[in-house]
Amino acid sequence: MKTIPKPLVMLNQWTIVLSVIIALLTQSAWILLIPLVANLSSLLTGFHPILVVAKRWFLSKPASQYIQEDYAQLRFNQWLAVGFLLVATISFFLNWSLLFNIATIMVGLAASIAIAGFCIGCFIRFQFQQWNYRRKKSVA
Repeated sequence: MKTIPKPLVMLNQWTIVLSVIIALLTQSAWILLIPLVANLSSLLTGFHPILVVAKRWFLSKPASQYIQEDYAQLRFNQWLAVGFLLVATISFFLNWSLLFNIATIMVGLAASIAIAGFCIGCFIRFQFQQWNYRRKKSVA
């Protein structure tokens, strides 16, 4: 099973939260491009520029000695975050300030709540998996 050290996951969440705060205070989406490009790059190529740098500079122990997070779950969460960041960014450039604020707040809240210990993306994925299981079971 592929995993990622929790400190790197937390750094990614903090990057989103800080970018969201700055974006909302300045009412500008430019700062959201940092987590958007980093996470989209990770999803499409497997290369997350922020985490590559962080792994070298901030992890004092070998990565395997940290609490690990499930890679598949993190990819699902990344898709959610990228979706909201993309909606927020496009909304900003289309001058749809209400949608910009809603999408920005939603991704910021999700990342903040994850930092606090509850993973909304994990809950959504679990519910989807349960629904899918029940649907397949009732057909058979």
